[in-house]
Amino acid sequence: MNRLSEAHSPYLLQHRDNPVHWWEWGPEALAEAKRLDRPILISIGYAACHWCHVMAHESFEDPDVASVMNALFVNIKVDREERPDVDHVYMSALHLLGEQGGWPLTMFLTPEGEPFWGGTYFPKEPRFGRAGFVAVLREVSRLYHAEPERILKNRDAIRQHLAKTEQGDGGTLGLDDLDRLGLRLSGLIDTENGGLQGAPKFPNPPILEVLYRYARRSGDAEAKRRFLLSLERMALGGIRDHLGGGFARYSVDERWLVPHFEKMLYDNAQLLELYALGYAETGHPLFRDAAEGIVAWLQREMTIPEGAFAASLDADSQGEEGRFYVWTLAEIREALGEDDAPLFAKVYDITEDGNFEGHNIPNRLISGDAPLGVEERLAIMRAKLLERRASRVTPGLDDKVLADWNGLMIAALIRAAPLLGRLDWIGIAQRAYGFISKSMSRDGRLGHSWRGALIFPGFALDHAAMMRAALALYEATSEPSYLQDARTWRDVLLAEYMVEDNGCLAMTARGADPLVVRPQPSTDDAVPNANGVVAEALVRLAQITEEEADIERAQEVLSRLVGIARSSPLGHASILNALDLHLRGVSILITGHNAGALHQSALALPYLDRSVRLLKADEMLPDDHPAKALASSHAEAQALVCAGMRCSLPVLDADGLRARVEEMLEIGKKS
Repeated sequence: MNRLSEAHSPYLLQHRDNPVHWWEWGPEALAEAKRLDRPILISIGYAACHWCHVMAHESFEDPDVASVMNALFVNIKVDREERPDVDHVYMSALHLLGEQGGWPLTMFLTPEGEPFWGGTYFPKEPRFGRAGFVAVLREVSRLYHAEPERILKNRDAIRQHLAKTEQGDGGTLGLDDLDRLGLRLSGLIDTENGGLQGAPKFPNPPILEVLYRYARRSGDAEAKRRFLLSLERMALGGIRDHLGGGFARYSVDERWLVPHFEKMLYDNAQLLELYALGYAETGHPLFRDAAEGIVAWLQREMTIPEGAFAASLDADSQGEEGRFYVWTLAEIREALGEDDAPLFAKVYDITEDGNFEGHNIPNRLISGDAPLGVEERLAIMRAKLLERRASRVTPGLDDKVLADWNGLMIAALIRAAPLLGRLDWIGIAQRAYGFISKSMSRDGRLGHSWRGALIFPGFALDHAAMMRAALALYEATSEPSYLQDARTWRDVLLAEYMVEDNGCLAMTARGADPLVVRPQPSTDDAVPNANGVVAEALVRLAQITEEEADIERAQEVLSRLVGIARSSPLGHASILNALDLHLRGVSILITGHNAGALHQSALALPYLDRSVRLLKADEMLPDDHPAKALASSHAEAQALVCAGMRCSLPVLDADGLRARVEEMLEIGKKS
């Protein structure tokens, strides 16, 4: 009996008609495995995953394969986005077996949920140097029943390693250490294509942020060039959807030409921030276009009626990866006509032979920029092609709402808005925030996933990302409820997720669904790790309030995390970025009448270096605030720039504010 028809996850619902007797993850499935004395086969994937679809079509939809699965195993299907904790535990187990990892993740477990062997994609028939899936199933079942000592040996070894937690070495990192790391990272950048060297190529936003922070801090022009080159080549490449906006998850080649076509909310959130920073640095219209394209895609395709953001768009349509996005030259001619088609084809690398399996992925890696008049003409052509593309069978939308990914996008919209002069984006962010904070919250704690029903409790990253989003909204609006939300979620994190032994956040709350081990990762993955996100949020909260308790808490948490990050710095890029904000960042306090313009000027300064607070007329600063003697809510608008316990004299206009911030940042570098 397939039990997925009542699931809420679009990925699980894709498998509800399989002849496999799928269970959802939960104690009932484990109890069934114990009752039958069978091993568990757990298959983990996500709705936008191409190879998940391949394995489903080859094996899970095949009655003969399904009959073997049903006879020998209790079969559990998991959406990794809905249950990142389950995915993390079993992906970590696969890595311990010496496998690289990826999805679909196929693991074999004891009835207690303990992993003992696994892999990723298994072909139905032997190929790619891999055994056929049915042969694997039969052999695993045979070993489980005939040679239990081998199973138990593997189980014990894996479990012992899974139970290990990261411990700090007690060391610290300073600006000199960050500079040395930044210089080393600059040397790892592909000087022709940008990004880290080699293929496949992932954007790696937290690592690019480390590079940019280093370039700003040190004045290293070559590091800044490599950061901007990375943004430029991605924006020109096929990894960017030049018609509809947004970026695919990664490029399979080193040039950013051929994407893995799925589009994920979390990638685009992080890239939106970087492109806004790139535009603020250079004024390059390519960076503005890339950022605005992300938001256009977000509004057109990813916003659910309630205002929050969906999780992902599939790579496949009509059973083919990328079919929705690629073109033939004949299709371009038919859509644009003989007057416009040659220009579009030249600029976007559209040829008779194609640049991807006989078709064309629009890109500008060869043509680069075009004159302004031509760009305006090309924009009209892109709109025509986008309209034509909309008539195709669209990739599947995974419309579940994930609190952590939404938190990343909300913060990105708020941070990008003033840098690009798009203050309308703040309203988009507020609407999404309102849904998460009201519909996905119970007694101050957040759930993780919503699609008509809420998966609760949420994970550490849900609370950390939404705390960060709340602070961004508070900086932008000075609405006290956002600051209160940030404090509430901070308290939940420290009370329910913090592991006192090592000072790290666990993924899961105390008392949540028990797993083989309680996962406590600290390294960044496709999304920044909860520990890095909460470290930044705590630092920013301390800079905003300047309250002693907030300052001490941020220092304590960050010092423990830095001790862990020292062992593999680039794996902990989000922690390093929080450390840079802590060591160098300034706090801008805006007070007085008619302060709106000065407030906007403060927000238009890159968020990497500053936190902003607009003091309302009825608000009072605590007595120990460093600006207490200088701040007045009754005078004309003024800005005070503080670093630690030092505050500048008041400045009254945007130019003075920018100069004062640069001055305080320079002092911070030398202190």
